[in-house]
Amino acid sequence: MNDTNQFAAGRDRSLRERTGRLLGQWGVFARGFLEHPRMVGSVIPSSRFTIEKMLAPVDWDSCKLFVEYGPGVGTFCEPVLERLRADGALIVIDTNPLYIDYLRRTIHDPRFTAVLGSAADVERIVAEHGHDAADYVLSGLPFSTLPAGVGPAIAAATHRVLRPGGAFLVYQFSKRARDFMAKHFDHIDSGYEWRNVLPCELFWGWKLDEDVVYAEGIVSLVNIHPYNHLQFAWLPMVHPHCAARTGSST
Repeated sequence: MNDTNQFAAGRDRSLRERTGRLLGQWGVFARGFLEHPRMVGSVIPSSRFTIEKMLAPVDWDSCKLFVEYGPGVGTFCEPVLERLRADGALIVIDTNPLYIDYLRRTIHDPRFTAVLGSAADVERIVAEHGHDAADYVLSGLPFSTLPAGVGPAIAAATHRVLRPGGAFLVYQFSKRARDFMAKHFDHIDSGYEWRNVLPCELFWGWKLDEDVVYAEGIVSLVNIHPYNHLQFAWLPMVHPHCAARTGSST
């Protein structure tokens, strides 16, 4: 076989391998959706536009632990690992063994851990892997179709596991997820991405730090999300959680 034929054969083999991986990924994703439709947010993975917008507010330099609920076939995993610091960690949690097995076989990064379990147990899972808290938690779980009580339990556990200043990143087809978040997160940014199948609602719930910056009787909470129209939210001097400590009232 001459050099030209060898090159053509190698190119064709590479194309077949890439096509096989792609079809394999889509096949696994579709199978998981068909087997557990109420636990999977969509039959089609998120678009690159959704991924970019969803991850935009993350401070990667300070992120030591990133957690994802419902990773599916890893649509967000590679973008997160590309941005994550060298000593950081990504823990993904899914109740579907099909997805967990696929991720363990296809992602070979020492910072990556795939856990078969419930997002409601995130505190235990994070502790078992040697971490005190998470910096960011990402979720594409369909809150509106989860079994009764599961959505509220996940939102509460997520707030507890996040460090002060951390955020709960949620993308959904329904705005109902915000209702679950609002009971625990004092400040929620929102967005929308139409370049996705289907177009989806985006939410960033921030766990406020009680030691916020005070200046002349006003607390300035910087909204770092670039897609929100408001850049600052001005609140009375003392955050409600701090009132008892300072002796002031709002």
